[in-house]
Amino acid sequence: MRRLFFCACMATLTILSASAADKGFLKGKLLKIDMKEVIAERGGSSFNVSLGGLDFSSSVSLLDMERALDKAAGDSKIAAVYINTDHFGAGMAASEEIRNYLLQLSKAGKPVIAYGASLDNSSYYMASAADRVFLHPQGGGSLTGMSSTQPFVKDLLDTLGVEVQLIRHGKFKSAGEMYIRNDISPENREQYETMLGSIWSTIAEEIAASRGIKVEDLNAWVDNLALSTAKTWVDKGLVDGLKYRDEMEEYLCHLFGTTEVSEVKVQDIKEYIGDLKKGPAKKKIAVLYADGEIVRSGGGIVGESLSRTIAKVRADSTVKAVVFRVNSPGGEVVAADMIRREIELLGKVKPVVASYGAYAASGGYLISAGCSKIFTDNTTLTGSIGVFGMVPSLGKAIRKNLHVNMVNIGTHEHSSMGSGMQPLTPEEEAWYQEEIEGIYDTFVTVVSEGRSMSKEAVDEIAQGRVWAGKDALKIGLCDEKNSLLGAIKYIAEKAKLNDYRIAVYPEKKSMLRELREGDSNKKDDPLVNIKSRLVPGFKAMAIMPYITIDTVKSSK
Repeated sequence: MRRLFFCACMATLTILSASAADKGFLKGKLLKIDMKEVIAERGGSSFNVSLGGLDFSSSVSLLDMERALDKAAGDSKIAAVYINTDHFGAGMAASEEIRNYLLQLSKAGKPVIAYGASLDNSSYYMASAADRVFLHPQGGGSLTGMSSTQPFVKDLLDTLGVEVQLIRHGKFKSAGEMYIRNDISPENREQYETMLGSIWSTIAEEIAASRGIKVEDLNAWVDNLALSTAKTWVDKGLVDGLKYRDEMEEYLCHLFGTTEVSEVKVQDIKEYIGDLKKGPAKKKIAVLYADGEIVRSGGGIVGESLSRTIAKVRADSTVKAVVFRVNSPGGEVVAADMIRREIELLGKVKPVVASYGAYAASGGYLISAGCSKIFTDNTTLTGSIGVFGMVPSLGKAIRKNLHVNMVNIGTHEHSSMGSGMQPLTPEEEAWYQEEIEGIYDTFVTVVSEGRSMSKEAVDEIAQGRVWAGKDALKIGLCDEKNSLLGAIKYIAEKAKLNDYRIAVYPEKKSMLRELREGDSNKKDDPLVNIKSRLVPGFKAMAIMPYITIDTVKSSK
């Protein structure tokens, strides 16, 4: 059996890499990437408080992963790459960026081998870039396409007696319609059907190209639920074979010409990341993170705090160029404008480009629209150029449910406007609408100037509409598809830096400091943080809709 298996492995080796086959067995180290740790924008250690105590976890930054894979492509000591896809935790945009570096490794003659017990949209999209993909014999996958789930709570609010008045500009600005409608609007349906279709087309086209299949066939399999058992994945050509973990180890051993696992020189990706070159301290490229929802205070991207950090970067003579990494759905308008202004000032003294993560929408787009160049992923969510504000009326609900009567007393006719206890009058609603219109006009002007487009052209593609990065490139909202590391390399060339250090801002807090102070950079989940929108008062918001985009389905 060993002899038969050996022959099969040698045949596979020839297919994997012609250069490796010429030399016989692979020589060098196997770079092992275990996807058990989440790949996050910034990475690091964190904790959660639960009934069982403190739960500590760690994640790898996307930038570190990209730098390591990029280095490995040119590292003569690395012969091949092995990826365990189980528990893969990364968004679709991060998967897209990692996938491109796996393709780069393969082109450099370093076989990439992926293995997992189960696969889903995100993990398989990434793994399909590998030269060989193997699956557990009793595994399977859930390649099911893209979907969006949007809750509409008007009926519930009506039952409770809560009234919500939504003031907005932009027919596609749907972030607040969940409170005033019991079903999706035609405009909202149109934008999400287009956006999800665009994201899936990227995934399907790239999977098909890597696996040598037709996009039409892949879509038919997904539509007809034809991908169930592990065997069907093999039959359709989506994976190359089925192996138990011990058989996978034996396979890797044979690639390196041995029968003993201990004789395969393994380089763990975390150790490899730890050995990345730092570069000279007096020549820095700053990676400036805007990660989370934009707020005036609390958790997320705090406007005043990030503004101070940007001003510090501007004054630092050792920082020669800046990549503004945006991973934000937007947020509060005033906080966003503080950041936008500081980025504008920064751009006058240092080259600044923007790099988009999973999303750079609404306020996330506003703060970066003035950058000299914008890089995006095809699967990024961006645009959403629009503004909205909401005023809830809780007085009736309090009387109905709590039997408490709230009485407002004021010095003027509109003193209690926005108190949240009574509906806005037509005059008050018109007053808020005027504010919204002014903010929208400013937003369009910023984009117009930053993107060298007429205001009319911006307005035509704005109206609060969310675009996938693939489409944003076509309409001029972004300039080029590239990764975070790709943006760094671009700005280094622009600044004529051959050797440099990458410096990350804002400074990541240690776990000890986080325990002591809390983490002001930790983002609230904008998709579920509904309570903060139903409080008295009025805030103009530039944020994308509260929805869940299902890119990862539960596996078998």
